[in-house]
Amino acid sequence: MQNETETTPTTRNPRRDRLYEIIFEADTRAGKLFDIFLFLAIMASVSATILNSVGSIHAAYGSGLTGLNWFFTALFTMEYGLRLYCAKKPVCYARSFFGMVDLLAVLPTYLSLFIPGARVLDVIRILRMLRIFRVMKMVQYVDDGDLLLNALVSSRRKIGIFLFAVITLVVILGSLMFIIEADETSGFTSIPAGIYWAIVTLTTVGYGDISPQTGLGQTLAACIMIIGYSIIAVPTGIISAEVGRSSVWAKIPLHCNACDADDHDPDATHCKHCGEKLSKTSDPTST
Repeated sequence: MQNETETTPTTRNPRRDRLYEIIFEADTRAGKLFDIFLFLAIMASVSATILNSVGSIHAAYGSGLTGLNWFFTALFTMEYGLRLYCAKKPVCYARSFFGMVDLLAVLPTYLSLFIPGARVLDVIRILRMLRIFRVMKMVQYVDDGDLLLNALVSSRRKIGIFLFAVITLVVILGSLMFIIEADETSGFTSIPAGIYWAIVTLTTVGYGDISPQTGLGQTLAACIMIIGYSIIAVPTGIISAEVGRSSVWAKIPLHCNACDADDHDPDATHCKHCGEKLSKTSDPTST
């Protein structure tokens, strides 16, 4: 007699499994063809949105491009529904990065019914092209992306402190320039206007819509321009140092002290030969 506590196996839907294999997997021929078709549809949709924003093209082909955009919206909406249907964990998919991107790919067109101009946001669909790394098996590009992302995350505190210092500096310099150039003709009509000028000058953009007229103001502007060159180099140096450090660690092999094996995956925790816990060699940057 079967034990009452034994759970019966959950039945699987072959149709749903087949859809999952086509939509979410890229190892099969059907999955690759589906992703290639999806890429072409995304490119055509984004191109239609961009062309429809050009006045002359919109005047001549606006209705056709709008109809084409609605066709792609209906297509992507159906695809999003199928992804929710066949996903093993629909809630997890909906909350994932690609799930949010897939949802944002269809929302702007529907929002345009209530908010004029929202249809331009359809260009968000181009983010879906990130799946090309999965389809084309560009693992090296994914690894490089992870390396850059890890470097940005590792340097976030230093970058945050740097940005706070820059904000403090532009507030002081903008206020000081307002005191020096408090004149309607020069454009420094308020402290916010001075802060705007300080940001534009410090970042070496230099729009030229506001400029100091007095000798003291021009001297201060010259000093800010010189400071701007050094400030631009600070975040670049911070991120470059973190990228270099991450690159060094990425090359350190995972070594097994029990069997001296080094051929392990970067994220492995135990040796695949003897089961011993793995450890990296000492940090080469400390020497």
